[in-house]
Amino acid sequence: MPFTSLILLGAVIVAVIVFVILFFWVVALRRVVPVNEVHIVQSRKTTISYGKGFESNTYYEWPSWIPLIGLTKIMLPVSNFAIDLPDYAAYDKERVPFLVHVMAFFRISDSNTAAQRVASFDELQHQLTSIVQGAVRTVLAGHEIDQIMLDRSRFGEAFTKEVQPQLGSWGVEAIKNIELMDIRDSKESEVIHNIMAKRTSGIERESRLVVADNTRQAEMAEIAAKREIEMARQLAAEQVGLRTAEKDKNVGVANEQASQQVKVQQRETAAKEMDVVQVKNVRGAEISKEVAVIAAGQAKEVAIVDAEATKQVAIVEAEGNKQQTVLTAEGKLEAAKRNAEGIAVEGTARGSAETAILMAPVDAQIKLAEKIGSDKGYQDYLLGIRNIEATQAVGQAQAEALKTAQVKVIANAGTPGKGLANVMDLFSAGGGTAVASMLEGLAQSEEGRRLLDKFTNKPDNTP
Repeated sequence: MPFTSLILLGAVIVAVIVFVILFFWVVALRRVVPVNEVHIVQSRKTTISYGKGFESNTYYEWPSWIPLIGLTKIMLPVSNFAIDLPDYAAYDKERVPFLVHVMAFFRISDSNTAAQRVASFDELQHQLTSIVQGAVRTVLAGHEIDQIMLDRSRFGEAFTKEVQPQLGSWGVEAIKNIELMDIRDSKESEVIHNIMAKRTSGIERESRLVVADNTRQAEMAEIAAKREIEMARQLAAEQVGLRTAEKDKNVGVANEQASQQVKVQQRETAAKEMDVVQVKNVRGAEISKEVAVIAAGQAKEVAIVDAEATKQVAIVEAEGNKQQTVLTAEGKLEAAKRNAEGIAVEGTARGSAETAILMAPVDAQIKLAEKIGSDKGYQDYLLGIRNIEATQAVGQAQAEALKTAQVKVIANAGTPGKGLANVMDLFSAGGGTAVASMLEGLAQSEEGRRLLDKFTNKPDNTP
């Protein structure tokens, strides 16, 4: 192979090797931006940000020494990041030293501005730390330590307001208020400890005062409750006593009223029973009289029937004697049969009559007794009739007695009715008084004295 061809072949091989090397080198320069980062690429003419939320998240990182296409980059996080000041020395308004622990949370809002301000994220964190320290020192220096300890949340808001204008210049924003996490004494200082001891003693004193006051109120409430319970118990006992006395009085009155009502009812019952007995006795006498009358009538009718039967027997016997001697036996037998039948019929009729006679007054007595027992008006009517009959009988007896008695009644009053209204008045206290008055009046005159002397068989001493 000619030498020229070998040179050409060598040149092609070198070119291929160079191309392959360049290809892999270019591929090695390709960058893919992570999700939580942003890469700010500065070329000769422009500054472009690559990452999520931007136009592209891939680029080629050409070395800065390459003319025209060479570039530089700054990597910044797009996630939240914290600035921690664990033991930052601060002073209050009175220059009292103490240590604070402050936490601040930020995120990059404008990556291009941030890239212009700093060369790296570490430098950004350092500058933000200085900004937060300045804000904390400025805010705390205007207040006393007691106020700072009592109102931490308000100071966190004050820190955030203090750093807010400066954060915009760095392309950063706060995602929440800066927090004042803790306050402690610095070395060789016991200010915080003394304040806490004072607060602790104050809290203990207030607690003891509250406990004492609560105990006092509880005891007073217990005493008042016991007093109210005792008063309520006494009032209840008094009411129970009054109620018991009232109940006993009412029971006594009710018992007396019941007893009186029972006695009244007993009296009325006894009167009714006496009325019933009287009606029963009167009605019994009436029934006995009616029974006797009926019995007498029955006896009379029986005698008439017996006489008639005897007459009929005699007629039959006489007729039988007229018959022939041959028929005597048969006639006697027939007569005996007829006599027996007549006696049987007569006995049956007499028994039925006597039964009807005896049952009639009994049924009448039962019905009358039922009528009398249920009808008060009918009882009064019967008693009135009996009283009239009794008065009539007594009047008749008195009249019969006065027929034979030589008694003269002289009425010297204005009218006959004003004298003796009844003969029986002579035998009463009023009648005796009237007779005594009459005799006294007779004794006041000569004629009267002589008349009285005649009745008493005294001698007449009149000249």
